[in-house]
Parts: sequence; structure tokens; C-alpha cells
Amino acid sequence: MSSFKDLRIVDNFYQTSSFFPMPTILVGTVSENGKTNLGAYSLCFPYYIAGKDRYAMILECRNSSNTAQNILRGSKVSLNFIPDDKKYFREAVRLGFPGDGTEEKMKNCIFTLEDGQAEGERPQVIKEAFQVFECTWNSALEGAFADKAGCLEGYKPPYRNFNGITSMHGAHFILNIDKILIKEKYYNSIINGVSAKAFPPVPVDYGYRDSTHFWCSRFKKPFPEKIQAKEGDVGSVKYAAKRVDPQVTFTDGACAKLTKIPRIFLKAALTQMVQIAKEEGISVIDEAALEIINDKRRNEKK
Repeated sequence: MSSFKDLRIVDNFYQTSSFFPMPTILVGTVSENGKTNLGAYSLCFPYYIAGKDRYAMILECRNSSNTAQNILRGSKVSLNFIPDDKKYFREAVRLGFPGDGTEEKMKNCIFTLEDGQAEGERPQVIKEAFQVFECTWNSALEGAFADKAGCLEGYKPPYRNFNGITSMHGAHFILNIDKILIKEKYYNSIINGVSAKAFPPVPVDYGYRDSTHFWCSRFKKPFPEKIQAKEGDVGSVKYAAKRVDPQVTFTDGACAKLTKIPRIFLKAALTQMVQIAKEEGISVIDEAALEIINDKRRNEKK
């Protein structure tokens, strides 16, 4: 006999039929009068994460919202990740209430706005955020540039599958990431090595809401769990290394240092190393060359 109960799936299932952990984000867009508008969202997740010439997020929202209408008009977006603070979450809930125009909702906003770093006319970013993604809607996907602002009572079909107006009242926006801005404290922790004390206080939206409340959990210091990596043997690394590029070879000592790379990622890792080696004029990757390659990868990350 199953230990679970079968719960009916209904509209907004992530709120009504489940407990679904999500981020708390304030989405900045440019209103018709050129002012920054902030809207609260949790349905915003990584979309393109590797293998393309760009990285992207996906935002899901009501197509009649200020945010959606502003994106349809102007395409520029800031995703502001606010830290765990009860007054900030309370303000996010207020900013997420539908129906208020930009002037009304932003009049007494407690957040401080400042200019971002990406080029062009863009929404400002929230100074109190611990990180911000400055983005541009990729309206070319699925021909979504044909979707226009102005239909506040609902859009008629046909609808798009994944980008633009996707239903009578819904919209999905694929947002190319132009800049990732992060406060210096957390920038240093990513570059120099993250410890449990160096994580930002990230709130988690519980997903579920009742008729009167949103629910959010307080931040607690994260704890590490060591990755139980299965080391491969030197022979398998040498076998793969010989087949990457005949112009660049790996010594046995270098191969011995690469046995912790999971086999599924080994070819990609070796290919990247060979590419960097060629850029540096290295034809034999030994242990010293590995240090040079790793230094370059760290510098590129900075």
C-alpha cells in the first residue's frame, strides 16, 4: 500500500497542490513613462545553462501584469535577488499585488534603486539585493517579437509554446543574461572559495499559499556534504586524452591528476584543456602546464 495520498492537480499546482521551493525575486522593467517598475516573482529559473553562445533564464507571469507588458514593449529586465529580511519579504508581497500601476506601487517603495552596468536604456537595480541578473528578452525565439503590449483583458489564440504569449492570460519570457552583478563579499567568496559563512542569506518561497498569506522560510547557515567522487584509473584518462587532439599530448603525471573528473565529463574537460593549451602555445600538458591552464580558467572566471 502506498504511503502517499493522490492530490488532484489544479491550476497553479505549485501553489495549490504542492510545497515547491522557489526563489524570491523582484523583477525590474521600464514602464511607459521611463520609470523602473518592480514586480515580485518566484517562477523564474535557469533555462540555457551550457552548450550555447548565451545563458538565459525563463520567467513565467500573467501577460496583463506591468512586468509582462513592459517586457513586450521594451525587452530589458533586471532580476533582483533580495536577501532574507522580513521587511523585504513584506515589501515583495506588496509589490506583487496585481492591479496597481507603477506610480502607485513605487511611490513608497522601501528599496533603493541604482543604475546597473549593462548598456542601453534599462531598469535600475536594487541596491539591497545580494545579486542581480541584467537581462534582455530574446523575442526572436518562436517569433515572439510579434506579440505586442496592450491586451489587458486576455490574448486571443494562436499561442506560442514557450516564449511570448503562451495562453489567454499567461506569458513565458526567455531572458538572455547580459550581466551577473554580485556584491563584493559574495564575489570574493565565489572567486576565492565558498565557506558556510560566505553564503548570502537567501529566502525560500514555499510555493504553497492560502487565500490570505504567502509563506517564506528564514535563511539558515548551509552545511556542506562532501561529494563522494568515484576516481577513475589513469589508464582510462590516458586513453581519452590520446583521442582529443593529436597536436597536444598529456603526460602520465598530468593524467594522474585528472582521475577525479567523472567519466561523463572527462572528454569535455580534456577538450577545454587542449583548447587553452593551444592558446598558450603548449603542446605537451604536464603537471606544470595544468597549473597554467587552471590559472587561466580562474582568471577568466574573475
